[in-house]
Amino acid sequence: MIGDNAKGALVDLRSDTVTRPSAGMRRAMIEAPLGDDVFGDDPTVNRLQAHAAKLLGFPHALLFPSGTQSNLAALMSHCGRGEEVIVGQEAHTYRYEAGGGAVLGSIQPQPLANRPDGTLDLAEIEAAIKPDDPHFARTRLLALENTIGGKAIPRGYLDEALKLAKRRNLATHLDGARIFNAAAALGVSARELCRGFDSVSVCLSKGLGAPAGTLLLGNDAFIARARRARKILGGAMRQAGVIAAAGLYALEHNVARLAEDHDNAQRLAHGLREAGFEVQGPHTNMVFVAAPAGFADHMVNNEVLVLAGARTRLVTHLDVDAAGIERALAAARAFHRRG
Repeated sequence: MIGDNAKGALVDLRSDTVTRPSAGMRRAMIEAPLGDDVFGDDPTVNRLQAHAAKLLGFPHALLFPSGTQSNLAALMSHCGRGEEVIVGQEAHTYRYEAGGGAVLGSIQPQPLANRPDGTLDLAEIEAAIKPDDPHFARTRLLALENTIGGKAIPRGYLDEALKLAKRRNLATHLDGARIFNAAAALGVSARELCRGFDSVSVCLSKGLGAPAGTLLLGNDAFIARARRARKILGGAMRQAGVIAAAGLYALEHNVARLAEDHDNAQRLAHGLREAGFEVQGPHTNMVFVAAPAGFADHMVNNEVLVLAGARTRLVTHLDVDAAGIERALAAARAFHRRG
C-alpha cells in the first residue's frame, strides 16, 4: 500500500500528480469558509480566483475540477462547431485528453509535429492556417503548451508565435499545466510566460501539490463563455472552497520550492548516467530513461514506483526528497549490475 506522504516508504516517480496534501494544506481545507460556487458565493473559491488572476496577469480566473476539462472548456470557448485548432502532436490537449475537443466540442484539430525543443515551427503554423473558403474548417485557435514533455518554452519563442497568431487573427490558448515549473527553469515569472495569451490553463494538482483543481484564466467575455462550457461539461461545483483552499495554499507555499524538484531531477539524471543508463533530460522535473526489459518490475520490487515503458518518464515532486532520489538510484544501479 502506498503510504500517506511517507517519504521514507515508497519512492513514487510515476508523476507529480501523486502528491498528497501536507498537514498545512489539509488544515486549510478543513477550515475554509464555504458557499455555493454555482451561485458565485463561495468565498474561498472567489479568493483563489482573484489571487490567481492578479498573480498571472488576467482580469478573471475560473476554477475547474481538472486540467482536461479546463482545456476542453477553453477550446469550446474559442472555437465553434466545425472550426479548427492548430496544436502540437505531443500536446496534452491533442494526445492525452481522449479527443474531447472533437468528441464534445466538434472542433477539428490540426496537429503539427513538435520540434525537439517542444516548439512548433512558425512557418508550419502559418502554412496550416486554412484559407477563407467554405471547403475548409475555419482556423480559429493556436494552442501551445508550457512545459511540454517537461521542456520549458522560452519567452522569445512565445513572442514570435503570438505575433504570428495576432497577424493571422487567431486566438491563443496556453496549456500551462506546469507553467510554474517553466518559470522556475527559465528564471522568469509565470506571469511573464502567460503574457499575451487570450487564455491560460494552470494546474494546481501537479507540482504544486493540491489534490485537485485547475484554473482557467482570460478576460470577461472569455470567462463568461468558459463558465457556460464548464456547466455543459459537468464541472460546476457547489462547496468547492474545500478544493480552492488547497489551491490557495499551493500558490502561497509550493511555488518557490519547485526548484528543489528540478535539483532532484538533475541529481537523478546524473546518477543514472553514471550507472550506465541512456538518459534524456532532465527537463524541469522530468527525466526520461531508455529502460531495458524488466526495469520497471525491478524498481517496483525495490519500492520505487515507475511506469513501464521503453522510454520511462521519472518525475520528481514534493513527496520525493534527496534521500528518495538516492534510494531510486541504488535500485537502478542494482538493476544495471544485474544486467
